[in-house]
Amino acid sequence: MKSGEAPVDLLETLGDFTSKENWDKFFTLRGAGDSFEWYAEWPSLRDTLLSQLSSIPSSTTSSEATAGLPRILIPGCGNSRVSEHLYDAGFQQITNIDFSKIAVSDMLHRNIRCRPEMRWRVMDMTDMQFADESFDAVLDKGGLDALMEPEVGSELGSKYLKEVKRVVKSGGKYLCITLAESHVLGLLFKLFRFGWKTTIHALPNKPGNKTTFHTFMVVFLKDQLGAVNLIGSSFDQSIVACHTKQTQALVDVIKIENQIRKEYLSSNDLLYSLRDLSLGAKGNLQEIQAGRRFQLILGGEGDSLYSYKTVLLDAKQTVSPFLYNCAVFIVPKIRACEWLFSSEEGQWQIVESSKAARLIMVFLDISHCHATMEAIQKDLSPLIKSLAPAEDYGNYQIPFMMANDGVKQRKIVYQATSQTTGPMIVEDVIYENVAEGNNSDQIPPENKIFRRLVFERSSGLVQSEALLIPSVEAYRRQTNLSSKSKKKGGRKRNGSSVSSDGAKCNMEIDHSSLASSYHSGIISGFSLVSSELQNAVLLQERVKVIVVGLGAGLFPTFLHICLPILDIEVVELDPVVLELAKNYFGFKEDAQLKVHIGDGIKFIQNANINSEIKGSVANGGKNGDMMKIIIVDADSSDLSSGLACPPAGFVEEAFLSSVKDFLSAGGLFVINLVSRSSVIRQMVISRLKAAFDHLFSLELEEDVNEVLFASSTSTCLHENDLRNAVDPLQNLLKVPLPSLLAQAKTIRHLK
Repeated sequence: MKSGEAPVDLLETLGDFTSKENWDKFFTLRGAGDSFEWYAEWPSLRDTLLSQLSSIPSSTTSSEATAGLPRILIPGCGNSRVSEHLYDAGFQQITNIDFSKIAVSDMLHRNIRCRPEMRWRVMDMTDMQFADESFDAVLDKGGLDALMEPEVGSELGSKYLKEVKRVVKSGGKYLCITLAESHVLGLLFKLFRFGWKTTIHALPNKPGNKTTFHTFMVVFLKDQLGAVNLIGSSFDQSIVACHTKQTQALVDVIKIENQIRKEYLSSNDLLYSLRDLSLGAKGNLQEIQAGRRFQLILGGEGDSLYSYKTVLLDAKQTVSPFLYNCAVFIVPKIRACEWLFSSEEGQWQIVESSKAARLIMVFLDISHCHATMEAIQKDLSPLIKSLAPAEDYGNYQIPFMMANDGVKQRKIVYQATSQTTGPMIVEDVIYENVAEGNNSDQIPPENKIFRRLVFERSSGLVQSEALLIPSVEAYRRQTNLSSKSKKKGGRKRNGSSVSSDGAKCNMEIDHSSLASSYHSGIISGFSLVSSELQNAVLLQERVKVIVVGLGAGLFPTFLHICLPILDIEVVELDPVVLELAKNYFGFKEDAQLKVHIGDGIKFIQNANINSEIKGSVANGGKNGDMMKIIIVDADSSDLSSGLACPPAGFVEEAFLSSVKDFLSAGGLFVINLVSRSSVIRQMVISRLKAAFDHLFSLELEEDVNEVLFASSTSTCLHENDLRNAVDPLQNLLKVPLPSLLAQAKTIRHLK
């Protein structure tokens, strides 16, 4: 039988190309000293192959005979003569492997004398016994095609290619000689998508060969980890014309794959899968890579009960004293749209505060709404393992973190939904740690109950908060009961002010205290215009105050109580909020405290026009010259903008110009600014500096709030004079604020 000819019963002998027994039988039938080439014989293979191997950087070796030559592995070598031709062409660092002992034994005996440097080993190509990065090149001549029989599936092919990727050195090549069928290319392109450069070459057919199929060499160059490159190809037009069906299918597969790769190259917010990551899409995840950030989808497709949108972040600083090598931070659905969690800048702030070298942020959505946090953690744990760096691999103690408001007990008092604000909750809470109070020392800190108004659209920010105290009526009733019980011989009665669920009954809002430190901070800023306030008192004039944003009405009510000279007009967009303030927070309107339902920006613009009209026709302009204060204390419905308070329209140049005109006779413009973005904060500061002559800032360490005070009045104080202005202001207040001086001291002059 001539070399290269297959026996008539070849296909019957090799019914299963993955069977070792079948191959042993085949090589036995072929006989010792014979050879068989499935396709691409040496003459058609030589030029392309030698060109590709010659361009590979050579390995260092201790043997003088093989010095400067690349180390080449030929898996599934069979009895092909390709390694012999390569050896004779000068590439002597060749290792051949095959799982057929018969084939390896025959080839060893045939080459041991004439090609002594060449190596032969019995080995399964899907489970190689070589160290990582052992070879400069892997030459596969039909091996993958044999493993990828359609009836067998891609499991063996995947195992084999994983081994190929492992044993090839950086800068080395995998040369796959194949018929380039779609199912083979599909696996190849997917597994070598990241970190490899790919080119396809059509090998010339033997002259006179009228075969139906053409042979191709697919070359994969091991590139930088995570790199994505488009597939290059070089086809002779005669090949396309002669093999239309096969070549057109190849062209289609390349086109589809290149489109996928273009998406990876062009998108910064691409969602990766765990499979992508296992293939090296974002480099080696076993190592911390400072500043690395990407999004992925965890779970799904049978891997877990749920799927999770996730962001992986490796800390930018590598020398920080990290508490954790890896940690998980779970973001509830209700907070996922907040800038702190949805923006890249906000996420880096979370990384810094977490003290984790790698933080895995997991975002919950509506599909998780019925799952307990214990179930979520149990479902996530095995998925997180694959993302942990090497030091934590297999460690089940990776900490899970979640935003915590410090609430020890919570009772929902009322829930409402409006078209303007969405879902709202009135709740009574007891905090884990509460500082000693000033106006309610009779209540132990651990028993203090606070009533809060929370908008679900921004649950990370409590809209309003007030201390609950026993009502005067309840106190008198309890006193009377105690007095009567004493008269009846001390017999106890069941008239407790505590309900069955532990919540205290007969409680009312303490309007004489401010639970929110930024509200007291706003009042401390009144020190900047304390002389004008004093003049208003002396002249018995009113001071006009416009507050944008009612909340629960606590701050306007406190202002009304402590500074009776104020005429306060509150602008609230949502009538449902006003009803909640009245029904659950004791808010009441009167002649000096009124609420207008409407848009705050339009209200101030209209007030400006009306003020100009009044100032020009009435009392010689006296009404237009009265002192005014504008306070913007409204939250934004668009938390993804990075500006939680106020809405963006309140810091636009046009609105700031209207405010400046409205305050032309003197006064103060106050903004409660809530933004974790330094870029957005600086934008707001710049606009206020451009609009006003003076700008001051009060940053609250324990909150994200920053109170900004702007004015163009010449009487506005410098920050060094604030300490002297606090006492006059305190004398004007009908309710003492012990924190006034401390907060005034921290006000900084920005312009």
